Amino acid sequence: MLLIAGLGNPGRQYASHRHNVGFMAADAIARRHSFSPWTKKFSALVSEGRLGSDKALLIKPQTFMNNSGQAVGEAMRFYKLTPNDLIVLYDELDLAPGKLRIKRGGGHGGHNGIKSINAHCGTDYRRVRIGIGHPGDKARVTAHVLGDFAKADQQWLEPLLDVIADNMPMLAEADDAGFMNRVSLATKGKAEGVQPKPDKPAAKGQSHIRQARSKHAAPPQASGPMAAMLKKLFGNKD
Repeated sequence: MLLIAGLGNPGRQYASHRHNVGFMAADAIARRHSFSPWTKKFSALVSEGRLGSDKALLIKPQTFMNNSGQAVGEAMRFYKLTPNDLIVLYDELDLAPGKLRIKRGGGHGGHNGIKSINAHCGTDYRRVRIGIGHPGDKARVTAHVLGDFAKADQQWLEPLLDVIADNMPMLAEADDAGFMNRVSLATKGKAEGVQPKPDKPAAKGQSHIRQARSKHAAPPQASGPMAAMLKKLFGNKD
C-alpha cells in the first residue's frame, strides 16, 4: 500500500494559497483516479483508491502545516507502513514556478511541514517538490507563501496538477525518471516569464538596486564650453 500526503492548511481562507499546492495535487489525483470521497481519519482527510495495480491512500493533514507529521505518522503506524511507502507533495520556494523535482531523503530545507514529517516518520521517503518561486526578498517570503496564486500562475498550475495526477501510477511503480519526463514534456514553456511580482514596481528602466543607489547619488555636474565660461566668471561654488 502507498501513502500519498499532500500538504497544506485546512480552511477555505487558505484553499488558494501557494502553500496549499500539495492539497491541490492530492485533490487532482483523487479526481483523476476516481478515489473514494474524502472522510475524516487520523486528524486528516483521507481518500482511498488504486493507482494501476497498487492500492493507495491519499491524506490531507488537518493539523495545519507545522504539525503535518502528526497525521501522516498516525496513518503510517495504523497500516504498518515504512518511509519507503510514503510520497509527500508540497510547495518548494527554491524551484521556479511550474518546475517539479523528486528527491528521496534529506533535510527539511526550512519547510515546516517536511520538518514535522521528518520528526514523526523518518526521512527516507520520496518528496515531490512543486515549485512556487521565491519572491526575491526574505522579508516577503511569508506573504508570498501564504498568498493566493496569481492569475498568471494558472497557465502552468492547472497543466502541472493534471500531469501529476495523470502519471501518478508511474510513481506508484517507482518509475521516478519516467514520471519526471512526462511532467517536463507536458509543462515545457508554460511557466516561462512567470515570476513573483515585487511589492513596489521599479521605476521604468531601473532596478530596485539602482533606485537605492541613486537615492543618495551626487547631482549631475554641468560640462562643456558654457560651463567653463560660467565657472571663470562666477567661480566654483559648493
